[in-house]
Amino acid sequence: MNQAFYDKAKEFFLSQNFKILETKIEAGYTVDEEVEKHMQADIIVLQTPVNWENAPWIYKKYVDDVFTSAMKSAKFLSGDGRSATDPTKEYGTGGKMQGKKFLLSATWNAPEESFNNPKQPLWKGKSADDALSNIGANYSFVGYTVVPGHYCYDVFHNKHIKEDLENYPAYLKKVFDL
Repeated sequence: MNQAFYDKAKEFFLSQNFKILETKIEAGYTVDEEVEKHMQADIIVLQTPVNWENAPWIYKKYVDDVFTSAMKSAKFLSGDGRSATDPTKEYGTGGKMQGKKFLLSATWNAPEESFNNPKQPLWKGKSADDALSNIGANYSFVGYTVVPGHYCYDVFHNKHIKEDLENYPAYLKKVFDL
């Protein structure tokens, strides 16, 4: 299913004349090349399944590898944003990736009704974006604008997956103002 959403996004961006830089983390990656891809890209789309209420472990390793390298080289950010001489500068504002956008697109086994409802026992009223906010926070920290996520819910029981796929390009067009 994640491959289908990935393919749909790729098809959409190609139809909009975007150059596509791809990484399939599970196939391996070179840290320096990934830093450069982030430097070149205007839009990052992470397509992932949700495993145990988060992205798979290999994505966390990827972020640790790539973002730590970019921090050391000062390509993504210069410090954390705070300044001893200017107390108005706040933590998380030192990113250099302004003007770039990040979208999280994920497939959940959780039903959509388990979000945005304070009566639900697991998420207690949180949205799917809230539940995965740590992922977007990495990108926000280095300056990206994080757009509202795209989610396909209840993947083992969803009777509307075909419609979810068909509607994905319209969602991409809307959130990226294309």
